[in-house]
Amino acid sequence: MLYPRVSLYALMLAAAGIPLYIHLPRFASLNLGIGLGTVGAILLVIRLVDLVQDPLIGWAIDRWSQAQSIFAVTAAFGLAIGFPLLFALNAGPNVVAQIIAILVLLFSSYSLGMILLYARSATLAATPTPRALMTMAAFREGGMLAGVVVASIVPTIFVAFGASAQGYPAFGLFLGTLAVACAVLSFPIWQRKPIPGQPLSLAGLSQSGAMRLLVLALVNSLPVAITSTLFLFFVEDRLQLPGKAGPLLILFFLSAGVSLPLWTRLSHRTGPKVTLLIAMPLAILGFVGAASLAPGNLSGFAVVCIASGAALGADMVILPAMFSVALNRAGLEPSLAFGIWSFAGKLGLALAAFLVLPLLERSGFTPGGSNSTYALTTLNISYAVIPCILKLGAMALVLALPSEGQTT
Repeated sequence: MLYPRVSLYALMLAAAGIPLYIHLPRFASLNLGIGLGTVGAILLVIRLVDLVQDPLIGWAIDRWSQAQSIFAVTAAFGLAIGFPLLFALNAGPNVVAQIIAILVLLFSSYSLGMILLYARSATLAATPTPRALMTMAAFREGGMLAGVVVASIVPTIFVAFGASAQGYPAFGLFLGTLAVACAVLSFPIWQRKPIPGQPLSLAGLSQSGAMRLLVLALVNSLPVAITSTLFLFFVEDRLQLPGKAGPLLILFFLSAGVSLPLWTRLSHRTGPKVTLLIAMPLAILGFVGAASLAPGNLSGFAVVCIASGAALGADMVILPAMFSVALNRAGLEPSLAFGIWSFAGKLGLALAAFLVLPLLERSGFTPGGSNSTYALTTLNISYAVIPCILKLGAMALVLALPSEGQTT
């Protein structure tokens, strides 16, 4: 029952990741009257908090390793409070300050839970070996993807049942309840004794090869961060497929979920580097395909979602497992390292929002409104062309990684 409980805790955390970036721009624009450029700036400013906070959280988890159950419950408690508060907000003179305060709570809780979950990879695996770490990572990322699917589509389901305000107030209550339930059911995993390690240092990160992986993680997070932020806009405004975003999101993340065991087995056979080099061209083809689609092409974009979703599955399971293996081989304490890893991933999401949302706003793009050819072209370039270039950069970094078996 250990791995399914790991999946449950991951499912709970997933809602504060990609789904929040999917829903927040639309919720803030339509329900709160906050411009897209302002939303992007808010998300980047909050990342400045993470710059200091995430490494400190990692240090605290290493320092008080026997308190991991307290950390796990605290993270869930913050999510259970933050989600209902966020999606119950109404437009008003102080709404920007309120949304910043609530997002700090949500992202801090998310950071605590994510760093704890990833840092305890060796503890939660059946054995601290590369094969077991990869298997455990597949269960963890499967839970993440399940959480992303649920949190991405629930507002649409609530609207179908007559919920008001695009279903977001009910969505917040749902996520709060989900956090409590998953925390209770997964609690036994935090009774396992943590595996100790040596204090983290820059020299240790570099010598273990983990520093290379940190840089790769940041660059590789940018394409999916951009497409996640713009997904609803691309489907509803660029492709003119209203009401289809929910099913397409399900297809995308289901493709990622189905691919997880395939990438895991392939990695066992060929090694993680080769597996990434097989998966990344799928993402690049998906971006190229999306850029060339005509409005109304539902079947074409469905194929894009399948290909890019499968590529995402490889990223999710292999990169953090590679990082865990590098830290474990070097005997380094993992929590501070995953604090830095967590910050890198969230910085990618924030940079995406900060770069592309103001760009769209300056082009005159209006969600759900009548948009000019220039505005839609800007959306198309932002959603498909820029991520394609970034993914090529990430692929170059993978090519530069040492072959399996080498240490640097």
